[in-house]
Amino acid sequence: MGNRRRHVKRVLAVASGGGHWIQLLRLQPAFEGCRIVYVCTNSGYRYTVGSSPFYVVTDAHRGTRWRLLFCALRLGLIILFELPDVVISTGAAPGYFAIRIAKVLGAKTVWVDSIANASEMSLSGRLVRPFADLWLTQWKHIARSPGPHFVGAVL
Repeated sequence: MGNRRRHVKRVLAVASGGGHWIQLLRLQPAFEGCRIVYVCTNSGYRYTVGSSPFYVVTDAHRGTRWRLLFCALRLGLIILFELPDVVISTGAAPGYFAIRIAKVLGAKTVWVDSIANASEMSLSGRLVRPFADLWLTQWKHIARSPGPHFVGAVL
């Protein structure tokens, strides 16, 4: 059969700070056996991922348009350098940009909307829909066909 090396999936996990980051970390068991690279807006969270690669991007939102541009540019460079097979995000703006950029480059993409959005999908979650291969909500009553889908909550 030959001596083929098994390809280890490369996962880029992206989230803003606070609850988005906590929820992303709670997904860690799903990444077992993968090479996981983390991206966050808070450099103080580096310690939460052990020896895994960790990048920091500018924290931004729709009210800080220039910061959004810097965030998107930095994410583009990270994605080009890391070339992930899968990008997963729990939000917000950094995850939106990461999924958009990664999708263009052929990566599979997963959006898990924040559990804080109990009445509707977040703005980032709604905007990322056309680019997410798997689009998830953590609230059963928000789930629809063809999405967002509900498969459980991480909190």
